[in-house]
Amino acid sequence: MLYLQVFTFNGFQENTYVLWDDTKEAVIIDPGCSDRQEREELTEFISDEGLKVVKLLNTHAHIDHVLGNAFVKRTYGVPYYLHPLDVPVLKSVAVRAPSYRIFDYEEAEPDAWLEEGVPVTFGDTTLEVLHVPGHAPGHVAFINRESNLCISGDVLFHGSIGRWDFPGCNFDDLISSIKHKLFTLDDEMEVFPGHGPATTIGRERLENPYVGQNGQYA
Repeated sequence: MLYLQVFTFNGFQENTYVLWDDTKEAVIIDPGCSDRQEREELTEFISDEGLKVVKLLNTHAHIDHVLGNAFVKRTYGVPYYLHPLDVPVLKSVAVRAPSYRIFDYEEAEPDAWLEEGVPVTFGDTTLEVLHVPGHAPGHVAFINRESNLCISGDVLFHGSIGRWDFPGCNFDDLISSIKHKLFTLDDEMEVFPGHGPATTIGRERLENPYVGQNGQYA
């Protein structure tokens, strides 16, 4: 069985996810913990649950999703996985951080690459990797079909879609990623986004104002 815990971190209200199964092996996805209190909240939960963190994964490398990367990598001694097309995005964070009044950002170097069609495994769990560019060139989503779960990052939200006005964004790619990749998943699949509440593929396929069948902008 697959378990999920969400933490909402930093001034961007970013969703950080911990996934684990009955083996107690765990992965951390998009650690946005940006101060001591948030880091302690994350590590105390992992300790209380008796989890063994084995991998660090990023859906993409925008600043709000990578603030805790170096801390997680150092604390747990785990490899960090990122899609190679998002390396320039990751490298830009150190330059952009001061404009957000973030002066203590510490960069972590990726150790391994995410690739569509190459699964990520931990414990008894397999996560499929979908390349879903548009919000970021190397954006990926993680899928577990047994638990009907999708970690969508900043591509698809409850009632919205990801921004397309950042460097490296592309509106047409974003819409294509949603319609031709995410919307091929089961209606019942639960979607856990990078910000805000969870939703389902079926709800967004029907009601999302940007890409849904009944959407006002679709």
